[in-house]
Amino acid sequence: MKVMNKQIEVQVYKILYQVLADAKSEEGIEIILAALMSEGEISAVAKRLAIAVFLDKGQSYEHIKDVLKVSTATIASVAEGMNQRGIQMALQRVKAEEWADVWSIRLSRALEKLMK
Repeated sequence: MKVMNKQIEVQVYKILYQVLADAKSEEGIEIILAALMSEGEISAVAKRLAIAVFLDKGQSYEHIKDVLKVSTATIASVAEGMNQRGIQMALQRVKAEEWADVWSIRLSRALEKLMK
């Protein structure tokens, strides 16, 4: 891979991050990523995030390998980076979403009981 000028590289990445941040919806991000990346590239990124989530929940390498169809080397690579700020930020968002889903269900059930 050829190395581009550092200033240009900074601007190129800034544009990418801003485009994704501005997408505002899952559908928008999906459309943008599908246009910019191959299915294999998107799958690799999604699987790496899933590996981090599984590792955070204490799942075994064997279980992760079987479920996600990834190599132990890929799992180990993600495991080595588990303390990186980006992975920790992603895990916090996943946990917040899970928490919101749990409480949404509990609140719905409570409201149903009150309405009876």
